[in-house]
Parts: sequence; C-alpha cells; structure tokens
Amino acid sequence: MASGHMERPTAGWGSGLLGVIIFSGSLPATRVAVADLSPVFLTSARATIAAVLGAALLLMLRQKPPWRRDLPSLAVVALGVVVGFPLLTALALRHITAAHSIVFIGLLPLTTAIFGVLRGGERPKPAFWLFSAVGAATVVGFALSRSGGGSFAGDLLMIAAILLCGLGYAEGATLSRRLGGWQVISWALLLSLPVVATIALLTLPDRWSDVGVPAWIGLAYVSVFSMLVGFVFWYRGLALGGIAGVGQLQLLQPFFGLMLASIFLNEAVTGTMIASTLVVVACVAGARRFAR
Repeated sequence: MASGHMERPTAGWGSGLLGVIIFSGSLPATRVAVADLSPVFLTSARATIAAVLGAALLLMLRQKPPWRRDLPSLAVVALGVVVGFPLLTALALRHITAAHSIVFIGLLPLTTAIFGVLRGGERPKPAFWLFSAVGAATVVGFALSRSGGGSFAGDLLMIAAILLCGLGYAEGATLSRRLGGWQVISWALLLSLPVVATIALLTLPDRWSDVGVPAWIGLAYVSVFSMLVGFVFWYRGLALGGIAGVGQLQLLQPFFGLMLASIFLNEAVTGTMIASTLVVVACVAGARRFAR
C-alpha cells in the first residue's frame, strides 16, 4: 500500500510536467499561426477542433453529463481558457514577440493562486502579498521598458489574458475534484461549441492559398495539444499530485517557452528578459510558499 501511495504523487508530477511542456509551445505556435490567420478565426477554429475531439472522448468513454449546477462553473472555464486566453494572446502576438509574451506567463501561477484564494476563502500570510507586489512591479517595469513599437497594446492584452486564464484554471481545478480533469475541459469545450463553430464559419480566410503550411501546423498544435491534450495531463497531474504542489510546475513554463521561441522562431532572448523572468519566477515561488 505504501508504494502505491508514493507512486500517485510521482505520477502526478510527471503528468503535470508533461502538461507544462505541451503548454509551453502554445505561444510560439500561436505567433506562427497569426501571421496568416486572423486571431478570431484561430481562436474559434482551435476551440471547434478541440471540442469535436473532446466530444468524441466523452462519447467513447461514456461519461455522464454534468449536473445543471455545474454549468455556470463550466461557462467560466470556457470563458477563461477556451475563448479568453487564446483570443487575447492571439491578438497580443500581433503586437509583441512570443519571447516577450512568455514573461507574462510567469504571472500565471500567481494569478491562479489569487483566484484560488478568492474562490477557496483562504487567508494568505502578509509575505504572500509582498511577493505578489514585487512580481507584478517587475512585469510592469519590463513591459514599460519595452513599450516602444506598439507593444503597449500587446502588454495590456497579455495581462488581461493572464487574468482570465488564472480564473479559468482556479474554477477548473475546483470543478475537477468532482468531475475529473479532462472531463472538465471537454465539457467546457462542448458548451462553447455552438458559439465558436459559428464564429469560425463567419471568419474563414478569404483566400486559402494565402495561408502557409507553418500557419496550419500552428493551428493544429494549438487545437490538439494546447486546447485538449495538455489539459488531460495537466489536470491529471493536479488530481494525483495535489493542486498546490504540482501547480508550481507552471513556473518552468517561461523557461521552456523562451527556449522554444529561440529555437523555432529565431527570436532574440535578451538578458533583461531572462533576468525579469527569473525575478518573476522567484516572486511566484515565494508567494506560493506563503499562500496558506
């Protein structure tokens, strides 16, 4: 029994790490896709494709539909991670580079923690808010130092995206205790299907010949991996290893993301960017430590 008890958290951390690595490719893939596809079409198409795959999973594995009382929570998950985060980041990536946007992802665990506090009624220690303030100030300072070339709009869009995603993660984590992790994202996708499918049809590209192969690969990645497969591993990790512990793996996401943006997009990763990411990660780690 003891070994089985030990294996669960280990499996949780492994699954959570895989989820984070999958999510790390989202922003570089989005950056490639919005070069040829409109942000609105990209957001609605990725959600439509993922919803069809999620529906197939629910059907094959004969999942019971959620209770009516769970629908408002599923709507919040859909608003946060199915529509809000993908759309706002796609819009932001028309103004800023993927490498620049990834620094904001360092705030995601903190945002998730804050919404977790608001939803769960926890009372964090004063040190939690100190780390929060320093982390936020670092990101704002970094954004202001880079605000030339129209990136101020991109920075604001990224901040809004992170707030919505944090809300969606916290709501999804709470709901997954009852429904199961992958089921939560699948039902949230299915709930949004009528709307996103309609928008996708209304915003189809004018000329398919103008859309290059890299953009289609980007769309395929964010549809299958970012929108569905990543959540399967991520929520499984949270369920097996614990939300607080495994949630800290998100701190590795900026590093994986910067690495991918550098390798695949040949984007310059500056010393300031790395230093800012390190400070943000340190602040979020400190904040999580004093969150309870």
